[in-house]
Amino acid sequence: MSLRFSIAALLLLPLLTHGTVRQHQEMRDIFYGEILYHAYQNDYFEAISHLDIELGQYYALDEPGLDSLHWHRGQAEFSVGDLELYYRMHQRAGRAIETVLANNVSETERNEAAFRLARLYYRKQDYVNALHAVELIKGEVPKKIRSDVVFLRAQIYVSVGKFSDAIKLLKALKGDNAYSGYIEYNLAMAYLQTSQNELAIDMLDQLGRLNTDDEAVLALKDKGNLKLANYYVDAGEAEKAGKYFSRIRLDGPFSNRALLGAGWVEVAQDRYDRALVPWSLLHEREQTNISVQEAMMAVPFAYSKLNVHGKAAIMYGKAMDVFASEIDSLDASIKSIREGKFLTALVSKEAEQDKNWVVNLRELPDSPETRYIMELLAAHDFQESLKNYKDLADLRQHLTAWLDSLTVFEDIIELRRQYYEPLLPQVETRFKKLDSRIRLRIEQRDRLNERIQSLLVLRRPVYLATANERAAIDRLAKIKIDLEANPNQATEEILYRMNRLSGVLDWRVKSEFDKRLTRAYKNLQDLDGVIDDLNKQYRAFVRTRQAATQSYEGYTIPIQQLRTRLRDTGVNLKRIMARQGRVLEQMAFNELDKRRKRLEEYQIKARFALAESYDRATKAQEDKALEQSATATATPAADGVKP
Repeated sequence: MSLRFSIAALLLLPLLTHGTVRQHQEMRDIFYGEILYHAYQNDYFEAISHLDIELGQYYALDEPGLDSLHWHRGQAEFSVGDLELYYRMHQRAGRAIETVLANNVSETERNEAAFRLARLYYRKQDYVNALHAVELIKGEVPKKIRSDVVFLRAQIYVSVGKFSDAIKLLKALKGDNAYSGYIEYNLAMAYLQTSQNELAIDMLDQLGRLNTDDEAVLALKDKGNLKLANYYVDAGEAEKAGKYFSRIRLDGPFSNRALLGAGWVEVAQDRYDRALVPWSLLHEREQTNISVQEAMMAVPFAYSKLNVHGKAAIMYGKAMDVFASEIDSLDASIKSIREGKFLTALVSKEAEQDKNWVVNLRELPDSPETRYIMELLAAHDFQESLKNYKDLADLRQHLTAWLDSLTVFEDIIELRRQYYEPLLPQVETRFKKLDSRIRLRIEQRDRLNERIQSLLVLRRPVYLATANERAAIDRLAKIKIDLEANPNQATEEILYRMNRLSGVLDWRVKSEFDKRLTRAYKNLQDLDGVIDDLNKQYRAFVRTRQAATQSYEGYTIPIQQLRTRLRDTGVNLKRIMARQGRVLEQMAFNELDKRRKRLEEYQIKARFALAESYDRATKAQEDKALEQSATATATPAADGVKP
């Protein structure tokens, strides 16, 4: 893949990081903070699933503005596309960003969404749509992504062949430390595409002399120097090529190719002894590397040119042994791939726990299937396929964990059932008693309220008489009835006393009516408070009873449906993993088979070169023996000559 694509991939994490760090400093929603935590840990699956849940709940609220996620809504909606893009869910990521574009948002938010959409299409290598998306960016651009927008636009222009426009943008961006090194390299590539070779060489030369500690930029420097060196090699200017080969670091990713090229530069100048210096260094490196394997043939070639045929023959023999051993290792690797060990190694625990697991796997003597994994991982297609396979493997683990969780949920629900069911009959009995009491008190309160309201319309002081007063009135009425039935007993004194008591009671009830009515209102209000408390207890009791019941009722069918869905998904996942695994195995098999054929060619060449070196070494020895014999024969004759 082109370096432009690699640069775009490298830009993604800083962009997400810049956006999320700003939000983290003003974090107001703990759940969104948890999502960012998963994102920072590169656990995008968990981040996406949590974010989907949070946004779904947020959109379902009646008043979402009161929710704490409201403060992070814009960044959360943007993060949907970012996280899905990181998880290589390109279609969903595009739809998420297009949704933001379709909403009524500010100009800066629209431009940021268009930038993310353009970056998404660029990463998918859909350069036409990327160009269309980046052209949507107009007006004010958020300050945090201004340089990113310019650089992305330049990359897209390069990809669609608008090299002159890309050169203008890259020139304007020069001096931006964030893209130091990347600008020079992309400018050089644009100059080459427009046949401005001198400017391209100057840019690559500037890149090669760049002072930096950034490992990515250092690797880019080495690549620029290697490209310049190869350019001069192709031009037949070996001396200039050697200058740029010498700039490349001996511990960088291009060091092997640089050492090999430096040796051939010396050969082009017939300096075979000097060619042995870089080749000897390269000869001692990892034997699986293609440049090292070529050096194993180049070193004895140089010795043969120096007429050291014996040394050349010995080194050709060693090279043949190495090639034979490597061919055996490749055969073992191919066999392991066919047995499925390769895929097992790719998803092993070491791959998750150790960042250098790829390097360490090469040191395992019982893992031939991983011997050439470093070279395989250098291919972008293989990396993407490997990521997909590992994501599928992770999803398989999630499915297994979810199925186990369903069993645990069923156990918890059963425990709740066993705990609550024996208690519910007693609780139900108490609930019925409480319900009856509340209903009775409410009816009594309603009757009192109706009576008090009626007193406002028609004054009836007797309704507010006390219990003693009512008893006295009833007793006087009974006495009056008795006297009417027995008139001879109705003396004047008795009638006087009855009238006097009736008058006192009547005066007291009527004179205190207003005071008693006010007191009745206050008592009714107090009664309302008591009833409210009873209603609260009633509702709390209902909620508790419902919660107890609902904690184990109604889960059987949903859990069964979820289990069925998970199992169906597991079957589909197994089929997809098998297909993706076959793709990986075939890619690995093709790579190893190509290496095997190359080694077989080297082996054949080494065999002929070995025979030739032996012949030349034997001929040289014979010539030397004949010369010594001739010298020995001529010496006595010379001694017998008299002066």
